[in-house]
Amino acid sequence: MSTLVLDGGLATHLEALGADLRDELWSARLLLEDPDLIRQVHADYFAAGAQVATTASYQASLPAFVRRGMTRQEAARLIALSVDLAAQARDEAGGGLVAASVGPYGAYLANGAEYTGDYDLDEDGLLDWHRPRWEILAEAGADLLACETIPSFAEARAISRLLKETPEVKAWIAFSCRDAQHLNDGTPIRQAVSVLADSPQVIAVGVNCTSPSYIPGLITELTGFTVVVYPNSGETWDAEAQRWRGVADATEYGEAARRWQEMGAALIGGCCRTTPAHIRRVRAAIAA
Repeated sequence: MSTLVLDGGLATHLEALGADLRDELWSARLLLEDPDLIRQVHADYFAAGAQVATTASYQASLPAFVRRGMTRQEAARLIALSVDLAAQARDEAGGGLVAASVGPYGAYLANGAEYTGDYDLDEDGLLDWHRPRWEILAEAGADLLACETIPSFAEARAISRLLKETPEVKAWIAFSCRDAQHLNDGTPIRQAVSVLADSPQVIAVGVNCTSPSYIPGLITELTGFTVVVYPNSGETWDAEAQRWRGVADATEYGEAARRWQEMGAALIGGCCRTTPAHIRRVRAAIAA
């Protein structure tokens, strides 16, 4: 199987282009205020060598928009718009795929729960919470759903049930992990992926929004699956200082991507703090 190059950090590049994302809606805020800028970000990633655009729906849930004062109909329109914007950029680039982002419940909470898996909903509650957005994205024309930054085993089980409810949908599932073996809620990743093993709808499983240093170990835990990896840049978030620390070295990231490819990763890109420069390096390293 040839390696598919994903895009990088959507919010990171939006901020580089001047967007102010200091809001609980994060990048989803731009669906309402500046959709053209989102389309530009997708276009820049395609120009950098990405073959997949991941939509700006990560934090775009119906409850989040309703909490902002919109009707459910208005919210649904914005969620579907995220797919349209990525598709426009894909068509202008001359080809590629659109992956509709399905962010975790923790993103809606906007309290960092996607990094702990500390939720106030059980599996049934998570199923009910995800279903409305899932159905909108499933019908919006994306090539697949990208279930991202999943920190909890209960959320993985809820997603597996949603897949069964929508048998026409294809998806990848990427977990957020606290080390080289465990999800952020402490579940061994081998146990988490076991609920997805028999699904013909799952095109890949893997990891995102995780330190690059953990990726080699996590890949070895995913034997038997098509593997997707798109970690953070390697920088770390200092919550007290409200800033990122470290250096986002695009060259080093590209070299690491080559190692992930050699270990068996079939879909490779970037998450927080990665940029079009990182994706250019990934594409060059994989091509080499």
